[in-house]
Amino acid sequence: MSISIASTLPAQLEQRITDAPGRDFIAVGGGWLTAEHVRDRAQRLATGLYALGVRPGDRVASIMANRIEAVELLFACAELGAVSVPLNIYLRGEFLRYQLTDCDPSLLIVDAAAQKTATAMVGETGLATRLVALDGRARGVAGFTDLFIDPDPVWPAPEPDTLMSILYTSGTTGLPKGCMITHGYMLHWPKAHLMFEWFKPSDTSISTLPLYHGFGASGLMSTLAGGGRIRFEPEFRAGTLIDRARETGATQLWAVGAIGAALLATPPGPGDKDHSLERCVFIPMSPEAQGRFEERFGVQVLAEGYGQTEVLPATMGGVRTGRDLPSAGRAVPWLDVAVVDDGDGVLPAGRPGEIVVRPLEPNSIFAGYWRKEAATLESWRNLWHHTGDLGYFDADGMLYFVDRKKDALRRRGENVSSVELETAILKHADIAQVAVHAVPSELSEDEIKACLVLEPGALLEPAELFRYFRDSLPYYAIPRYVELMDELPVNAVGRVLKHKLRDRWDAPGTIDFQSMGLVIDKSTRR
Repeated sequence: MSISIASTLPAQLEQRITDAPGRDFIAVGGGWLTAEHVRDRAQRLATGLYALGVRPGDRVASIMANRIEAVELLFACAELGAVSVPLNIYLRGEFLRYQLTDCDPSLLIVDAAAQKTATAMVGETGLATRLVALDGRARGVAGFTDLFIDPDPVWPAPEPDTLMSILYTSGTTGLPKGCMITHGYMLHWPKAHLMFEWFKPSDTSISTLPLYHGFGASGLMSTLAGGGRIRFEPEFRAGTLIDRARETGATQLWAVGAIGAALLATPPGPGDKDHSLERCVFIPMSPEAQGRFEERFGVQVLAEGYGQTEVLPATMGGVRTGRDLPSAGRAVPWLDVAVVDDGDGVLPAGRPGEIVVRPLEPNSIFAGYWRKEAATLESWRNLWHHTGDLGYFDADGMLYFVDRKKDALRRRGENVSSVELETAILKHADIAQVAVHAVPSELSEDEIKACLVLEPGALLEPAELFRYFRDSLPYYAIPRYVELMDELPVNAVGRVLKHKLRDRWDAPGTIDFQSMGLVIDKSTRR
């Protein structure tokens, strides 16, 4: 398949307008809009941002659920050469404080649900950040609609290596790191999706993935470059997603494995095959689950891919030929992907080790971690980006994913940093020590357990502890299980031996908040 993709977002948007003038491009909770509409709105917004004082290279952070303003802001920043920093809408407390202070935005654009928290947080941190409200007004807060003025671009056009976005990815041995995404790298995302026919010009795609995540944004980029159209839903509802796909006339569902598992967990119904879907993308999903989904819903499942925000994607499998369902596919042509031992020696086929990646083309991986030179150098040692994931290649060049980093946590479709979660929990005055780890889930991904050592004489009732978690943690990071311990198992240098905690995750006395009815309702997640 011949693929022609521009090297900057404004150029790609113009190419889309030239190639498919007047064709529907995107919908986010409303009607379909063309690329011309998005381009015109982005240029007007970019001029307004400039008039407000935003300059090329400045960070423009945002906290908003899926809505069309998120798309307009992304392309406006692209036009201006500013850096878009979309933050997870469920961040609270120390999670939000850290990412705001780390990216140090000149502007923070928030929806109604985030406005009060963001205003207080900016005041507490002393950031020189101006607030813009999407919905309504508050004293000293500008209105988003006022930023659209007649376009007057007086700034230079961005280059392929111009920083386009910072996307935060949760680490396992430290705090989250901001992945620096250039224009050229963001437009490498659709190259693989189009080459392996995961997106087609005739597609109508539907997705509930948030636009502040790399995989959601990659669906937007692939639609922009591929010529189809895509609808982003404001939120995921397992019980109505197939209905929404039917109403949209969708040919593809762009999702992750957790969404596929949630759909499989819904009660079967007579409308399961009453839709226009041809493909569902669920990464990761076991071959067994793929088979059950295809049989029940009558749609092809694609799950052969591997990547992370830093290298998205690194490997993929095709729709038609050479499929190997348990694998993550083959390396994309613009990346060198290998499996190495602890000394970075490349291992032969069949031998598991760490998956590493290096670019064969400019701007084909991330540009490093924002303001974390040491972390970038450590990741890129010996000229390889070290993913921290384990896998192996077979003799035919197929990659097989084995495991994540030991302390990695993934819950409700979100990566959770164990270090960040432990730091936040330790803010409680009665908690002296904490160690969190993954617990097997009934559906997919992980549940989280927190092992706590209390301060001498302290007492914590489960309901009281749950209220603290609810008020200070993102809903997806709230541990389901808690165990109060006299001491944590440690080695000779004081490092917690989490493998011992994982081996006894269901020890007597473990509290299960869910079984006690202590859960977060969807309506109170923000």
